[in-house]
Amino acid sequence: MDTKITDELRATHAGQVAEEILRKCVHCGFCTATCPTYQLLGDELDGPRGRIYLIKQVLEGKAVTEKTRTHLDRCLTCRSCETTCPSGVKYSHLLDVGRAVVEQKLPRRLSDRLTRILLKTVLPNPALFSPAVALGRLMKPLLPSSLADKLPPAQAAGRPWPKPRAHQRRMLALAGCVQPALAPNINAATARVLDRLGIELFEEGKAGCCGAVRFHLNDQEAGKADMRRNIDAWWPHVEAGVEAIVVTASGCGVQVRDYGHLLGDDAVYAEKAAKISALCRDPSEILAGEKSALLPLLADRSQQRGKLAFHSPCTLQHGLKIRGVIEEVLSMAGYELAPVADSHLCCGSAGTYSVLQPELAGRLRENKLMALNAGAPAMVATANIGCLTHLQAGSVLPVRHWIELIDEIIE
Repeated sequence: MDTKITDELRATHAGQVAEEILRKCVHCGFCTATCPTYQLLGDELDGPRGRIYLIKQVLEGKAVTEKTRTHLDRCLTCRSCETTCPSGVKYSHLLDVGRAVVEQKLPRRLSDRLTRILLKTVLPNPALFSPAVALGRLMKPLLPSSLADKLPPAQAAGRPWPKPRAHQRRMLALAGCVQPALAPNINAATARVLDRLGIELFEEGKAGCCGAVRFHLNDQEAGKADMRRNIDAWWPHVEAGVEAIVVTASGCGVQVRDYGHLLGDDAVYAEKAAKISALCRDPSEILAGEKSALLPLLADRSQQRGKLAFHSPCTLQHGLKIRGVIEEVLSMAGYELAPVADSHLCCGSAGTYSVLQPELAGRLRENKLMALNAGAPAMVATANIGCLTHLQAGSVLPVRHWIELIDEIIE
């Protein structure tokens, strides 16, 4: 695609990245076929190709309008279009640049700004989020449905982390910001599974939110500050030889895997960020590499465990490019996997999207639950805390993180 972005932008790293991405797009439109919002709305500007044109106009100095922002805000950043694109267009990276420019040139209405300030202040801060969750559960009938949806019932206390043992292999885990309050057993279950495989998993208390919340609310500098804090917290362990950084929420995993790109122009952090990205692992990648040790643990307890539908988060299949791995592990564990139509389409969670775009998010969830329930499963499993809470709010079936199911089998 021919483009003439402004000289001011071309002089920046972000502008150079955007120009390179734009030149790769050949207008083919394959991306529209797999775009969830285009499927719902049928508007060219609510598909990747249309949004690319809007971003191109903004970067070339055209006036920024509310219409432009509306169509960019409706994007889930699910990256399904990137999986489909034959030209390798990094649409999500282009969207980051476009949204930042729009945010700078067109201030939001006060009510919208206040909502976003609240989200980016509370969600990434466990000291604020955990009490807010407790209070929200008490006041759930009074909350707007878009917020009430995010509050699953309080979980019973899960089994504790395994006692430290003299394992030669050690891995870090990202605790994250919302997961400890909403589903505190997920990381502990991962630690117990890895412990049975001879791997010690531990968290670093100085680390926090992966940066995705504030970055994708267009406070990109604050998001990068979160990333730098995590790098500083993890770096002594990296230097000590930690084998991997395990991220049990695939949404956070995509963000950490992207540190190298997002901090690529930071003279102080670029090299460290690239190393952190290289160390980032989804737990499914660890288990796939330990299949010979895992299989006996599952086989000793093998039985038919019933039918299960697996929802593969967009961040897992389109962001991390992990497909079929978790499904194989669940099959090894004795679950019968129900077929799921249009499994490439987003469930509508997408971080804060389900709060900011509740109508579209609700329609996407309804479609996803219909697909998940079509095979008459007894349970739904997924790999991301956002998808888990979003789906559970509309589902009569239990929705679990898949690693918890493996943990219960090899207990």
